[in-house]
Amino acid sequence: MHVILQRIQLFVTLLLVTGSPMAARASEPITVVYGHGRAWLMDLTITGQTQLEKGDLEAAQRSLDTVLKADPAFYPAYYVRARVFLNRGKFQEAIQDCNEALRKDSTFAEASLLRAKANYDLGRYGESLKEIDHVITIRPRRDAFARAYSDRAWLRLNCPDQSYRNGQQAVKDATAACKLIDWKDEDMIDTLATAYAEVGDFDSAVRYEEKALAIRGVKANDSKRLQAHLDSFKQHRPLHAR
Repeated sequence: MHVILQRIQLFVTLLLVTGSPMAARASEPITVVYGHGRAWLMDLTITGQTQLEKGDLEAAQRSLDTVLKADPAFYPAYYVRARVFLNRGKFQEAIQDCNEALRKDSTFAEASLLRAKANYDLGRYGESLKEIDHVITIRPRRDAFARAYSDRAWLRLNCPDQSYRNGQQAVKDATAACKLIDWKDEDMIDTLATAYAEVGDFDSAVRYEEKALAIRGVKANDSKRLQAHLDSFKQHRPLHAR
């Protein structure tokens, strides 16, 4: 998520990585304008984000707690702290922080998708799906829109409750996601490949998994995971939930 701060519009990057495909990521800016005197709030929020990405969850939470104590209206910090809570397995607390962020900005699609992830992790599959459906309905910024389609496809492929599984719908949703991001996100393409494998179209599954692996800049661990998926599809084995 790129966040623009101050009247001089400072651009910063907050990468949204949760270790699950069902995570919100955005490449277009959310605009939040503050005066120079409050720039430290975002500086400390960025520090918390960096600590989160490094796995120092306790330090990240302390940083974000400090921001929110100083300014309870600074909603980006609620969102980042919700990610910290999600990583700590505190799903209800994550939902509460997403609620706060959405009270400040009801169009904050990333917070809605993160809340959907928390509800999914709590086994509230219907609530999770309803939230994702809502995000798709409001047609948010292009990248968040793509993420919503991909998250819905992922849920349709992996939900432990079989009544929510739908491989054909997952193919449609994952295709829509990939088109929206111009086929530049390896995770979304991987979800599409997984969907094709689920419906038994292994030729397409292999083709799209190879496309995912061909994306430039894929991290080594991610490349290893994608290669394992490709190997499964070449053996005509779908992934199902893992």
